[in-house]
Amino acid sequence: MLDFTVLVEGKKWLPLSLITLMRPKQWIKNSFVLAPLIFSGQFLSGTAISQALIAVALFCVASSATYIINDYQDIERDRKHPTKSLKRPLASGKVSKPQALALLAVLYGGLIWGFTLFPSVIAVIASYIALNFAYSFHLKHQPVLDIFTIAIGFVLRVYAGATAIDVPVSPWMFTTTMCLALYLAAIKRRQELAQSGSEGRNVLQYYTVSLIDRYAEMAAVGALLFYSLFVMNERPELVITVPLVIFGLFRYWFVVESRNEGESPTDALYSDKQLIVTVLAWGAASTAAIWPTGV
Repeated sequence: MLDFTVLVEGKKWLPLSLITLMRPKQWIKNSFVLAPLIFSGQFLSGTAISQALIAVALFCVASSATYIINDYQDIERDRKHPTKSLKRPLASGKVSKPQALALLAVLYGGLIWGFTLFPSVIAVIASYIALNFAYSFHLKHQPVLDIFTIAIGFVLRVYAGATAIDVPVSPWMFTTTMCLALYLAAIKRRQELAQSGSEGRNVLQYYTVSLIDRYAEMAAVGALLFYSLFVMNERPELVITVPLVIFGLFRYWFVVESRNEGESPTDALYSDKQLIVTVLAWGAASTAAIWPTGV
């Protein structure tokens, strides 16, 4: 039987810990890259599908790199956190700093290689990486700016998907994505504050739960409003998806309140079957509604 452990600096380097360091569970966020593929109606084009999937893969590499940088920067604070000290490979000591930096170099090497395939997509990803550098070292300590920085990261995912298949990003998609991402980011900060207080992050000392609740409510209303306006003005065939969007927002907030989830939006999604079914149903209904006639 093959032994998949390798020795680095005299310690066993477990591939599972390296995979955890890359946070593959968070890659679901990169599904935003596929939004332009669906709404442009190009999902029957083999070329467009392959280009969009490569863009998703490149964004997974980029997001994993930013997670490593963030964990590296926060290692001492994470060691004091009751959950992160056990789950984060760097904070728990399962992965050393040199090992993390070696993995980071490999990921950046993959992005450099990706530049030879999709220079325009990598240009968007470079903006994402630069934004997250600023976030890791400064912006995450700035109230309000920290939430908007997270949201802009989702918008850049959509732009990367649109660039990959050479279609424009509509103003409706931009505003809807921004509002939805602000909603998720605000809920994330709310739960961090409610569960760990200001000890979890420096920026949390500037927030109150009631303030972030108002942020989340404004963002949720904005996401629903702009999505509905988009449907009514440009894609009336998607009206069937509006109830799914409303239910999804309601259900997510229910999960946050009743189960104390939301500190990690991906964990909240994975933990609730109704949310998973809603997302899948929205994707299926959107695809069916936009499906080209005569095919």
